[in-house]
Amino acid sequence: MPPRLSALDASFLYLEQPTTPMHVGAVSVFRRPRRGFDYDRLVDLVEQRIALVPRYRQKVRYVPGNLARPVWIDDPDFDVAYHVRRSALPKPGSEEQLTELVARLMSRPLDHTRPLWEMYLVEGLAQGRIAIVTKTHQAMVDGISAIDIGQVILDVSAEPRVVPEELWMPRPEPSGVELVLGAVADAVARPGEIVDNVRVAAGDAMATVDKITGAAGKLFSMAWAASRPAPGTPLNVDISTQRRFAVARAELEDYRRVRAAHGCTVNDVVLSVISGALRNWLLSRGEPVTPSSTVRAMVPLSVRGEADVPSSATAGSLGNRVSSFLVELPVGEPSPVVRLHHVTHAMREHTSNGQSVGADTLVRIGGFAPPTLHALGARAASGFSKRIFNLVVTNVPGPQFPLYAAGARMLEMFPVVPLAKGQALAIGLTSYDGGVYYGFNGDRDAMHDLDVLAGLVHESLDELLTTVA
Repeated sequence: MPPRLSALDASFLYLEQPTTPMHVGAVSVFRRPRRGFDYDRLVDLVEQRIALVPRYRQKVRYVPGNLARPVWIDDPDFDVAYHVRRSALPKPGSEEQLTELVARLMSRPLDHTRPLWEMYLVEGLAQGRIAIVTKTHQAMVDGISAIDIGQVILDVSAEPRVVPEELWMPRPEPSGVELVLGAVADAVARPGEIVDNVRVAAGDAMATVDKITGAAGKLFSMAWAASRPAPGTPLNVDISTQRRFAVARAELEDYRRVRAAHGCTVNDVVLSVISGALRNWLLSRGEPVTPSSTVRAMVPLSVRGEADVPSSATAGSLGNRVSSFLVELPVGEPSPVVRLHHVTHAMREHTSNGQSVGADTLVRIGGFAPPTLHALGARAASGFSKRIFNLVVTNVPGPQFPLYAAGARMLEMFPVVPLAKGQALAIGLTSYDGGVYYGFNGDRDAMHDLDVLAGLVHESLDELLTTVA
């Protein structure tokens, strides 16, 4: 019998709506090598590496009558050229043109009749650069049996590693009768599950949320313990089907300088910078900001410790330990130092009073391997954002050495965290090779000034840097 989707993974298929496509993305910018890098080279690279992620040649097959959760089956018509696509900007392509293209690509749901991923080679960027944009459905990325294909195409040197060739033959697709018999066998083993599956697939949203809550267990215990609903902000509104995307970048050394001066963590500095940017953004909109104003963020964080990623680490060895927090960002506080102290105190309090979620629990729920750790925020957010928190902030420590794709050096890496229902903004950031790279994914109607918010990150960081001797 083909492998069956877990309850949590299946829930992302059931919860998906036109306004909330459930895919996570990434935008990686590369320097084109002297020997060139074109579409055919990328297709060859994916064909060589796809055996490392077998789920990427599988598609979802639903069980007749929704008697059981869907199963993964090999796609007998798998066509890598359908999934690996090409696009181009009018030369010399600007950053604004790239982010607009990314916003349009991320607005479109994936085709559920095929393997749930896409990859785009974007040519025409200024200075001879290229970009690779990836989209992967969250149902695929559990971090244990599947990781993002954007990870496996990368190497730690300009000379690509050799991957043994594999002759792939798709397994025969099961018939409807076989799927029903498998569902009956599961129902005998777990009698209550067949009723749950029919309820969830029929669109019973409450049943879906119950299923996620039951699967996540300890993940949401601290969320339900929150005594107050999330503060009212313009970040929580009905959203459309279209998106905006913006980026910001900074030097990791600047964050380390602030960390050293104030005795906190890099994560504390990141959240303080975001707090300052959100404060100035709210003020620019004329929103009421009082000294007690806060924005509540769901913050999945690595718990590797404050030591930097070792230089001998590989891309596949990062981010395998995580924890998750609800953090009140002090957007009402005008002093950058006091904002930082508030955030630092809140994070330490979470850790000391046991409100953090253990890494083992999270791995059992979803599992995480860079860059797929960014999927955690959206997984945690499904069905909860309006009541529990205002936005998701995912912060993934990446390797502090260069990575390559078929000899092309990766210069920047921006995550695209999907939006949940009623959530107008999601922020993802990744540290990589000495830089910190922010990706802002926003609703096109509600976040018309998303680029303003992204620009305010630099202003907020500069405020903190002025406090450093």
